[in-house]
Amino acid sequence: MSNLVSAFTAKGILALVAICLFFTTTSQAQDLPLANGKEYTIGEITVSGTTSYNDQTVLAYAGLRPGERIFLPGDRISKVLKKLWDSNLFSDINIYVTSIEGDTANLELEIVEVPALAEVRLQGVKRKDREEIIKESKLTPGTKVTENLVTTTRNYIKNRYQEKGYLNSKVAINTIPVEDTTGTNLVNMVVNIDRGERVKVEEIVFEGNEKFSDGKLRRAMKNTKEQNFLRFWKRSKYIEEDYEADKERIVSKYKEKGFRDARIVSDTLIRRDEDDVALKLEVEEGNRYYFGNINFLGNSVYTDAQLHRILGISKGDIYNGVLLEKQIADPTKPDANDLTNLYQNNGYLFSNISPVEVKVYNDTIDFEIRIREGKIAYFDEISVVGNDRTKDHVIYRELRTKPGNKYSKQDVVRTIRELGQLGFFDPEQLEPQFKDVDGNAGTLDLEYNVVESGASQIELQGGYGGGGFVGTLGLSFNNFSLRGIFDKEAYKPLPMGDGQTLSLRAQASTFYQTYSLSFSEPWWGGRKPVRLSTSFQHTEQYFYDYRSRRADRDRKFSITGVTFGLAKQLRVPDDYFVLSHAIGFQHYNLSNYNTGLFTFGDGYSNNLSYTIGLTRNNTSVNPIFPTGGSKFEVIAKLTPPYSLFNDVDYGNLGDEREFQLENENGTLINSEGRPLRPGEDPIADQSKIDQEKYKWLEFYKIKFSGTWYTNLYEKLVMKTHAEYGFLGAYNNDRGIPPFERFFLGGDGMGTYSLDGREAVSLRGYPNQSVVPESRNAANAASSNDGATIYNKYSLELRYPITLKPSASIFALTFLEAGASYDNFRNFNPFELKRAAGAGLRIFMPAFGLLGIDFGYGFDSVPGEEPGWQTHFIIGQQF
Repeated sequence: MSNLVSAFTAKGILALVAICLFFTTTSQAQDLPLANGKEYTIGEITVSGTTSYNDQTVLAYAGLRPGERIFLPGDRISKVLKKLWDSNLFSDINIYVTSIEGDTANLELEIVEVPALAEVRLQGVKRKDREEIIKESKLTPGTKVTENLVTTTRNYIKNRYQEKGYLNSKVAINTIPVEDTTGTNLVNMVVNIDRGERVKVEEIVFEGNEKFSDGKLRRAMKNTKEQNFLRFWKRSKYIEEDYEADKERIVSKYKEKGFRDARIVSDTLIRRDEDDVALKLEVEEGNRYYFGNINFLGNSVYTDAQLHRILGISKGDIYNGVLLEKQIADPTKPDANDLTNLYQNNGYLFSNISPVEVKVYNDTIDFEIRIREGKIAYFDEISVVGNDRTKDHVIYRELRTKPGNKYSKQDVVRTIRELGQLGFFDPEQLEPQFKDVDGNAGTLDLEYNVVESGASQIELQGGYGGGGFVGTLGLSFNNFSLRGIFDKEAYKPLPMGDGQTLSLRAQASTFYQTYSLSFSEPWWGGRKPVRLSTSFQHTEQYFYDYRSRRADRDRKFSITGVTFGLAKQLRVPDDYFVLSHAIGFQHYNLSNYNTGLFTFGDGYSNNLSYTIGLTRNNTSVNPIFPTGGSKFEVIAKLTPPYSLFNDVDYGNLGDEREFQLENENGTLINSEGRPLRPGEDPIADQSKIDQEKYKWLEFYKIKFSGTWYTNLYEKLVMKTHAEYGFLGAYNNDRGIPPFERFFLGGDGMGTYSLDGREAVSLRGYPNQSVVPESRNAANAASSNDGATIYNKYSLELRYPITLKPSASIFALTFLEAGASYDNFRNFNPFELKRAAGAGLRIFMPAFGLLGIDFGYGFDSVPGEEPGWQTHFIIGQQF
């Protein structure tokens, strides 16, 4: 003991020696004797040691003050020490008596502050893991580095890697003091991580199983698998959490087949070596049971017969405990057809349904389904939070839940879907919150939490192609506000928030220009979901001579088109159906444009059409990555049947009586304008015939497509798709026009669709290369004027990499097949061009959908042998 005053009386020295024996070195509270103390008055208190706190703060926290009467030793000092230790702010605490004058004792409180973290360095792991570990362990600068922090960090890291199968992971943590001129106690933390190798499951052995083979029980284990070089898609690794879940699946497997009493008696993990383990499970199967009588108690809203129909289980069925639980309440499907949803969709939020075994005899089990219906619940307040861009009325008009309405679970689920399908919010973060649920009053408040995502897209491209520079500027505002165009404060950069869509696009090169403008209002009139859409497009193109690299302005054509459409949501058969109508008009004007794109080089064509479509779409919340549901669409596009009333004999259009060319004086001339010689045949040339034939296009087109999404396992989704198309003519003499045809193959991006053609994707083949088989193979590729019939089938497996608002990314593999035909006589749905491959999709709100596919075509097409094709996708999904 140092710093003691030496001028004491003999009595004082004896007292001092006694006190010193109790207050030396690490005077923690539990080490202080509490008996035989003497009462003193605290004189001066000094604070020493390493600390960033001032003296008064430490003394105030400790609770010691000069003038206080205390016993030395005594429980007062013990409590002070305990309080300081419990603060976890100090690594060492000592209390010294520096001097005693009469009954006054001067004290010194020596403390060493717990060091603060200056910097942390993780070694042996990837950058992404480092960032996650630092975040989860809260290893931020300034954090107090206590023993508890070190231990917790070490355990967290080991558990993190053990959960991933690294059972032999090792973690070493060192702290290194940092010299600091400010006197602050700082340390650097160095964390060395050695994950080691993943521990694999070499063998899974079962004992006691007679009803199920080892193989069936192993297949019931979804995540814990034996090593097998043939199973490359599922790694064999031991993860304790997955193993525990798989043991539950084994028991469920037995219960599904009637073995109610089945259980796993014991399981043993056997270390074969450093990297391999074996699992041994002893099973007790028990006897097979059957359902007996199933009675309902407490039901007044629904009859027993109604409940039995939903339950779907009859007396004499093999006992299936898993099925029974799902038919009462299936937690994996919020819209399942089960008893709980039956009640909750009719307002009975507070209902409770419990199956109870009431009698077991021989191999039969009788059940009572006990139902407590409770009060009908009503929505009180409905609110939406998180929308800082989208206006409230745009959201509230989509809500199926209204204040005062009876609670309905299916309405809540449907509302989440509708909000996700808008495209304005992150569908992965849409979350309903129940608030102020009052079972006595039968009311609840509901709050929808939304997270805005980018709803506008920009397309800005420039490049050299087709003989010259091509520039493209496209803007798509998917949450536009038309009524905000006169509000100066709304321009950020444009008025937004009313749910309307405004798209502008311009593209220009040395030989063509195209401009388009479209606008749609999803709630025309503001009362019902009726979508009004309109669009305008104009294109001018000049003949381009690739040898001279100049555009001939005297040879050109132009297309001007306008479309108006209405789409209405139906109520029958259900409100997933949408009926749409559209009227479109395109005017084609050609001047000396004999290029083969059209069958005539001078003249014009008009295309006035009416399109009607019926769509049913009940896909899941996320429109970018649906995990369930389906979409069906039937579309018919029709022109007026002009040939029924224009009195033109199209079968003899080339005959002089039907089609003769005259000059201004009435003299017959040929197609070049020269007067006919005596005896010369006045039959017009084919281009003039086609000009007359196609002044007003006449056709009908019917298309069907169906898409199904099936969630196979966790986030693995299978997309099944089929589509068909048919283009027909009212008048066989007039025939099917060379417009509006189907071109199969490639990415389906619809490039160069000036004649109204539809580009249908078929990955694994070049663009528009799959021509009808009936054509001459020698000239099929060079004379591809499209098909009038096509069919296509595809199967995709999709798995998301990330579904964050900033970017949704998913990988896919596909099988695809399709073919095109000239007529029904040649139609054969089994003669298909087949392909397979893989791809990647990236959706970013600002740029839309981007993707790449690598497809292998197994069949030859004109001019192409089987092989690989690469397809780039912009703004389109298959």
